Amino acid sequence: MTGWTGHGGRTHRCIRGHSVVRTGMDREDPMSDEDFWRLADPHRRELLAHCYRLLGSFQDAEDLVQDTMLRAWQAFDGFEGRSSVRTWLYRIATNACLNVLKSARRRVLPSGLGAGAETAGALPRIDTVSWLEPLPTAGDDPAELAALRDSTRLAVVAAFQRLPARQRAVLMLVEVAGFAVSEAAATLGMTTTAARSALQRARATLAADQPVENEVRPDPALDDEVLRRYLKAFEDADTAGLAALLRSDVEYQMPPIAVWFHGRDAVLEHHTRRVFTSPRRALPTSANGFPAVGSYTRQADGSFAGHGIHVLEADGGVIGRIVVFLDEKLFPAFGLPETLPG
Repeated sequence: MTGWTGHGGRTHRCIRGHSVVRTGMDREDPMSDEDFWRLADPHRRELLAHCYRLLGSFQDAEDLVQDTMLRAWQAFDGFEGRSSVRTWLYRIATNACLNVLKSARRRVLPSGLGAGAETAGALPRIDTVSWLEPLPTAGDDPAELAALRDSTRLAVVAAFQRLPARQRAVLMLVEVAGFAVSEAAATLGMTTTAARSALQRARATLAADQPVENEVRPDPALDDEVLRRYLKAFEDADTAGLAALLRSDVEYQMPPIAVWFHGRDAVLEHHTRRVFTSPRRALPTSANGFPAVGSYTRQADGSFAGHGIHVLEADGGVIGRIVVFLDEKLFPAFGLPETLPG
């Protein structure tokens, strides 16, 4: 895994839709709100990915990052520069995530609940499970996508969720965010020895438990081609076109449906029996550093309603895993409309 890449007193303010109270120390060189956002905003995106890896939920991560920024803004008058702004923000965000994880259930994918099916049978929906969520990455540059693919691949994030919270936090801070073990220890209020021990246990657990994944670097041309062909096959109900895109051992998962399919034949049978039986529409996007699709199903009035976000994990132009998140509430986060006209 190594290598993944009004100051003073009390003033009431309204910031980004939140009414807050800012408290801080008087200082000879007060910094403005503009200074804070200039220093903090460049770290927002990496903090979002960090919280997502810890929590397995984009929506929870987004809330935690917003809360982190508000807390940091309120405390900015007292920031003395003993660490970098990035380190300070990571400390606030990580500990906020750990507080959430005290009462949160582990998030999973269907593949974490049992073996895949090789024929398309019944599809029970389970809403009592905390499911992993996708991370919107549309608009990220290729360098960011490369790092995100390594550290936010869905099976990898699901593996992170199996670690105890503090082990998970140490691992993310050291292996992904690039902090020294001593810095991670300070962030978490641990001794360096305890942090190093937690890191070693986390590495050992993942080495024994994490599914083997080949490192896949983004290739914009191949990604665009996979996305184009998948969109066309999906909207045309073209089984042969879809078959040509799928690896023979492809995995197909659909949270919150617990059953998942393993193998090209099972995936094609599912599409023939259930997906390609009515008109569908689809729009391109990106999730977890991979090409993705927002799919829509036709309604009685002829319009199309959001149905699922398809994350396409492809290597060399061939898809090895598709995870379809059946949750129309995800569409706004991906910049997609919730409905399309007929």
